[in-house]
This record gives sequence, structure tokens and C-alpha cells, in this order.
Amino acid sequence: MDEDARQLEKWLNKGLHGTMKYMENYFDLRVDPTKLVPDAKSVISLLYNYYNEETSLDKIEPRISKYAFGKDYHIVIKEKLFHLLEYIQNEIGEVQARVFVDSGPVLERSWAVKSGLGWIGKNGNLINKDSGSYYFLAEIILDLDLEYDGPLKDYCGTCTRCIDACPTDAILPEKVIDGSRCISYFTIELRDEIPDDMKGKFEGWMFGCDICQDVCPWNRFAENHKENQFLPSEQLLEMHKNYWEDITEEVFKKLFKDSPLKRTKYSGIQRNLEFIKTNSVTSKSDINS
Repeated sequence: MDEDARQLEKWLNKGLHGTMKYMENYFDLRVDPTKLVPDAKSVISLLYNYYNEETSLDKIEPRISKYAFGKDYHIVIKEKLFHLLEYIQNEIGEVQARVFVDSGPVLERSWAVKSGLGWIGKNGNLINKDSGSYYFLAEIILDLDLEYDGPLKDYCGTCTRCIDACPTDAILPEKVIDGSRCISYFTIELRDEIPDDMKGKFEGWMFGCDICQDVCPWNRFAENHKENQFLPSEQLLEMHKNYWEDITEEVFKKLFKDSPLKRTKYSGIQRNLEFIKTNSVTSKSDINS
């Protein structure tokens, strides 16, 4: 992972991770899986589809990223990984391993590329030629020799739809993402006030953002997932703008106790709602549509 390590270090040194200081931690673990699992020999990379065409949520303000419609993916996928690991151990014998779902110092996109699951698009997402990019990534690191797959070709070509559509100019040349300008960063990770120069650029996004994926041509192949736990609840389907503005902290905690939305907390949701009220400036995606 030497090249990946150099790219990550360069990205961090430029401060493109914003206030996400946790990304600076455990650098040695990110680039060396044997520090996570002693004697590790293989990384199993997996994709889990979360695509959902539910228009009553993702087309009307306030907008929520598709990945957050249902139950927290960390909970759902980790349980499945433990089942898979149990199957491996039953078939093969005792295996030392750890499972990860966006929950540890693992360069998951890099491993997915090496595993042949796709290529890194200009928007920084892993893109699968057959089904697009609406996937969670997960890994099992284990001390077992396997027959390895190899990387695929990059099929982005000269397409720049994601770059052109990003209203905050977070997608830079050479597949570099300025995380400190991403709408998902502002609405989920940032704990401070959202900068004034971002006013009018969120296009109604209250939690996360799917713009760069929605415009990606490869996502025309995306199909709805079959995971019931990722389906939006009846309460969420009924929650439109006025309901969100009137919701109390007590109700928020009850409705979203197992949801990704709890990451930004009630105060963060209220901040985001207030901020997108100022959304009156014509976006780049509107100009280019």
C-alpha cells in the first residue's frame, strides 16, 4: 500500500479532510493490515447495495442521502460479515480475522480496487461497471491464503459530469476530493457553523449528498437493493419540510436511534435545516441541466 499511503499523506497534508482529525490517526494501521490482524495474508473486499429510487425522500427538501434511508449500515453489514466469517471458519477451521465496515483504519477503496470490484471515479467513489457506485464497502482481513483477483480498467474516460454538477466545487482534478468543501462533510461531519460562502449551494440537502452519484452515467445500471433494513420507515416517508422543522429532540432520538442520521445529532439537523433555508442561488447542476 506504499503508493496509497503517499496519496493519503499528501491529501492530509493539504488539509483536504477539514476538521476530520480522526483521519490522521493510526496511519501505520491503515497501510499495513498485519498491524490489525497478526500474520494477515488476505483482504476480502465486499460491496453491499443501498440504491433506492424512493422519490418522496430524495427529490423533495429536505433531502437525505440514499444511504441513510434505513437502519445504520454499520449494524446491518457487520452482522452479515460475522455470519460470513463463521461460515469460513466452519468450512476451513480456525482463522484469525477481523471485520470492518467503515469502522476502522482500513483503506477500503484501495482494497476494493485491488480486489477487482471497480475503479475509483473522478468523484472519489468506487464504481462497478455492472451496477454503479451505490454500495457500502466492507472487508474481512484474515490470516488465510486465497486465490486473488486483480484490478480492473478505469472506465471514466473523458466524462466530467460529477465535476460539473458539484455545487461546492469539491471535486478537483486527478480524482482528488476536497472533503472540506463536500456537502456531506458540512451536513454530517462538521460540528461548527457552516461557512457563509456555502449559502445557496446545498440544493436542499439536509444530510449527506448524492449529486455526484446521481449524475454518474454508470449508475444507470443501479438496481434497487433487496435489504429490508435499508428501507425508509413509515415515519420517515411522512416527514416533509414542516415536520422536520417542528420535530423535538425527544422524538428525533426515538425515531432515529438506529439510523445514520443520529451521527449529526438533533442540533446538527436543526442547523442544517436553518442553513438550507437560504438556498436561493442557482446551482451549477441547474445551469448545466
